[in-house]
Amino acid sequence: MKMTRRHGMTLLLMALMVLPIAAQKQFTLEDLNFGGNNYRNMIPQNRVLKWWGDQLVRLTADTCWTVNPVNGKEKVLFTRGRFNERTGLSGSKSIMSLRQVTFPYAAQPLLLASNNDELMLVNFKTGKVEWRQPLCGSAQASEWNDKSRAMAFVNEDNLFVTDASGNTRQVTSDGSRELVYGQSVHRNEFGIEGGLFWNPQGTRLAFYRMDQSMVTDYPLIDVPELDDSTRVIAEPAPEKYPMAGQTSHLVWVGVLDVATGDTVYLKAGDPTDRYFSNISWNPDGDIVYMMEGNRDQNEVELVAYDARTGNRINSLYRETHPKYVEPQHPITFLPWDKEKFILWSERDGYNHLYLYDTTGREITQITSGNWVVMDVLGFDTACQSVIISANADNPIQQNLYRVNVTTGEMARIDEGGKGWHNGQLSASGRYLIDNYQEPDVPRNIAIVDTRNNKQKRYFTAPDPWQGYTVPEYRCGTIKAADGVTDLYYRLVLPTDFDETKKYPTVVYVYGGPHAHNVDAGWHWRSRSWETYMAQRGYVLFILDNRGSENRGRDFEQATFRHLGQVEMQDQMKGVEFLRTLNYVDMDRLGVHGWSFGGFMTISLITNYPDVFKVGVAGGPVIDWKWYEVMYGERYMDTPQTNPEGYAQSSLLNKAADLKGRLQIIIGLNDPTVVPQHAYSFLKACIAAGTQPDFYVYPGQGHNMAGHQSVHLHERITRYFDDYLK
Repeated sequence: MKMTRRHGMTLLLMALMVLPIAAQKQFTLEDLNFGGNNYRNMIPQNRVLKWWGDQLVRLTADTCWTVNPVNGKEKVLFTRGRFNERTGLSGSKSIMSLRQVTFPYAAQPLLLASNNDELMLVNFKTGKVEWRQPLCGSAQASEWNDKSRAMAFVNEDNLFVTDASGNTRQVTSDGSRELVYGQSVHRNEFGIEGGLFWNPQGTRLAFYRMDQSMVTDYPLIDVPELDDSTRVIAEPAPEKYPMAGQTSHLVWVGVLDVATGDTVYLKAGDPTDRYFSNISWNPDGDIVYMMEGNRDQNEVELVAYDARTGNRINSLYRETHPKYVEPQHPITFLPWDKEKFILWSERDGYNHLYLYDTTGREITQITSGNWVVMDVLGFDTACQSVIISANADNPIQQNLYRVNVTTGEMARIDEGGKGWHNGQLSASGRYLIDNYQEPDVPRNIAIVDTRNNKQKRYFTAPDPWQGYTVPEYRCGTIKAADGVTDLYYRLVLPTDFDETKKYPTVVYVYGGPHAHNVDAGWHWRSRSWETYMAQRGYVLFILDNRGSENRGRDFEQATFRHLGQVEMQDQMKGVEFLRTLNYVDMDRLGVHGWSFGGFMTISLITNYPDVFKVGVAGGPVIDWKWYEVMYGERYMDTPQTNPEGYAQSSLLNKAADLKGRLQIIIGLNDPTVVPQHAYSFLKACIAAGTQPDFYVYPGQGHNMAGHQSVHLHERITRYFDDYLK
């Protein structure tokens, strides 16, 4: 057939129409997984921004700029090369990157930086090193005070303090893995992130002392690395692990007077079955405040102690609840009134702020409403306001607000009002960095004047997925199993989505407390593995059931003493919703989750074996009596006081109900959900004649680190490809 000019033009137009589609690139796990070799290029660009008083500073590895907070214009302050040259630092003594430096003094051109050997205060205008201290390379913990310039650190479980003159004092000498100083206690629950607490002046140091000699060792094993020619045999690597209902460790709080070297311990009474948390100081630095909770976790007390003698001064606040009370934040004193402080509490059903004085008198409830305060960013002293992040505008958003401490008057001060906003406040509280995402916005950064709410867009990140085949992300709500409560979900559709087709579907689940999966961040906070699966032709469904975070006390406490039960009811409401979607193939429904989500995965596939055909459970809790005391007993009480709840939640008696394909994956050295959980479930399956699959990562903990995460997610993907697709 002879081709006419018209035919040629038609074919050319068709080709041009096809080209953009054909040119779309496909993702690999090296692109999408955090351990992948191209992952850093696939996440939204960000900027390292820090405050030097009210002066905004941007940092890269090699350059430091000042940023005008009004118009966003930048000016080079110094470069790394010039900095090292002027200070005479070279080789291993040089500063290798500027990203980690800080500006601790608002009115002085001093930079806090470190090299391989030292921590230094350097005048970046003159190049003079004004103060330096050796670093302890093997330190297990450290804390520097900007007022006294003293450094506290822990080495081989003992506490040391180096003063501003470089003199180091060993404070303790009996430290060991059984008697630990200056580190986190209570397994990092109750908001605990460390064990060293300087007073504002840096003259006294409060620190934890933990005796865990009575705690049972869990027998983890350390397998030699492949390239380790010095070791032949695996070695014991025991973990002190207090399981629910068992003997727990003992904790004291010491206070060191740096000038005299004397240490006193707070006279808090017998530490048996008690939790000490949320340590803070008064502005004068001579009173220590501490939250004290009972082991049942249904009462907490705020107590003041004399830092010089350790004597108890008074109790300022007490809170109880029939289920549990969970303090997460130390008190914060008002910078303009050293007799008043802010206290966090969920006592009205939502996490809010209350104003108290040092006699324990409540002055006012600062924030209120059916929403949650997420963080206190700081204060604007001139306006006597506190700057917070909260979800007052929408349960799945995080916005930034200015709240008058006296009147409670509240105003949103972020840019745009939608999405998920993280704030960073300047020293005076006048300016705010608003770093945020929206479902279709990878990242924006604005500079906000908190007093007049004027905003200047400073940075707009390009879409790092431009040119790739990207799925559609949807968000909506369904009703919980109680028929009243709204639950938020995310739906990720295949990249070649055709509503007339049927697709295999994977429910990704976590479901536990202190976490959520769905919010108004980029792509509704979709995990990148979901995109990878959507590219392979799967529908992904993610639902935040009751028990998850940021929805108030009753929403979270609905699961109390019966973990997994309410959560499954809500997840099955999600399954009911999936049945209404014609493109979901209900004969090919899978489920996947990690940690609490691993527990939920096995719970769902064994309780609803005719619904879920394939599951992949990572690091799963199998029986809560084998989980740690602090977390486990908060939500389940003890096995002795709640035998029915433990029996109901245990998956050991569900092993016989396994019908579909189930893969369990763990890290051999998991110190969080110890391997006994998975091993015991395997034993139960052997006894019942059911056939789960099992994979272990030697040397890995609760999550797979580095490039092994790519291997892990390839394994998860293949399992669904083999048995669900």
